Amino acid sequence: MDEEITEITEISTEEYIEVSEPEQTKQIEQSPVDDGKHLVKKKRRERLIRKGRIKQERFRGFMRFLFSILFIFGFVYVSKASGWYMDKNAFNRVGGSSVEIINNNIVPSYKILALLKNSDVPLVPIYMARTDSIKDELMKLAPIEDVYIRRYAFPARMQIILRERIPSITISPDAKVPPIAFFTTDGKLIGREFLPLRPSYKTILVLSYGNKGDDYRKWDLNKIRQIEKIAGYVETYSKEPVEYIDFRNPDDVYVKIKTVNIRLGKIDENVYKRIERIPSILPQVKLVDSKVKYLDLSWEKVNYLKLQ
Repeated sequence: MDEEITEITEISTEEYIEVSEPEQTKQIEQSPVDDGKHLVKKKRRERLIRKGRIKQERFRGFMRFLFSILFIFGFVYVSKASGWYMDKNAFNRVGGSSVEIINNNIVPSYKILALLKNSDVPLVPIYMARTDSIKDELMKLAPIEDVYIRRYAFPARMQIILRERIPSITISPDAKVPPIAFFTTDGKLIGREFLPLRPSYKTILVLSYGNKGDDYRKWDLNKIRQIEKIAGYVETYSKEPVEYIDFRNPDDVYVKIKTVNIRLGKIDENVYKRIERIPSILPQVKLVDSKVKYLDLSWEKVNYLKLQ
């Protein structure tokens, strides 16, 4: 039995070798050819890919060069366009489109342009124009506290934004005479060339001759604040607006309200205490039938009504 199995196994092995050997020989013979064709195709694809990439890089380089040339020419053209340059006569007329003036409630536009004529219109593109000299000229105007200048193109123009001082006290020699000067809240005295002020400015009218006694041209910021404080006190305790303060005699000061003229006398450390007596006296003034010349608060403890 064992012998039969051995023979069968041997026969099977020999048959397997005989059957498999031609196929292996065929694979060995065909493999180098197939590999060669595949390698050739692969190399061709790689060459085509490289050629395509080279063409793309050349095209991109050309387009970058073309866009660079166009950008340079475009930049030169735009930089020389008329929209970047201001009109040569921009500073010679009021109301032109080249210069816009904003917030000039005290200084007239023609005064601003008169100063601008001392500055040359920029000959360079507006974005390169220096505005320091223009600002320095405008700062010479007394009512102007600060200047901001904005530049715009297409068309080239300037926007001048002013910050003016705030009027606080107007000066006049008489209540029936228009003001001849005014003080601002920071103590700056400004002359009649910038008068009259607009009605929107609520100022304290102070009567002063300016040539004797207390010359208003010598007043400082402390004096201005003292006058503002006196006016505020009188309005608070009388409940009436102050029409004017008479400083023509600094040793005998009057404050006029609608109901009566109030005599304060000399401005000393007790003047505010005297003003505080107004609420207790003013109702009595309104009951007097005769015409009252003034209410006398110049005394420390005694109040008088001066009749006409």
